[in-house]
Amino acid sequence: MWIAVIRLDLLIPGSRSLKDKRQAVRSLKERLRSRFDVACSEVGDLESWNRASLGISTVANEKPLLQDIVSEISRYAQNDPNVQVTGVQKDFLNYGQE
Repeated sequence: MWIAVIRLDLLIPGSRSLKDKRQAVRSLKERLRSRFDVACSEVGDLESWNRASLGISTVANEKPLLQDIVSEISRYAQNDPNVQVTGVQKDFLNYGQE
């Protein structure tokens, strides 16, 4: 089993308050969950009104499949008009195979 863990660092340029930020982040999280069937949570910059970090994870039986999914997630987030992706960290873990 392969596990992908992604961290997206985001800038929310249109945000003027925590409420604005949370709306943009919530929208992106829900769309990522729905479109890619991934786990997604805000993991950093919780009190900043114009920055956020999302943690995303998913599993598959093959690493190339995960690499494709991670690339699609990154591309999807970069095309979101409400946020700017300022950083992407990816990690692939092989679990339970000898």
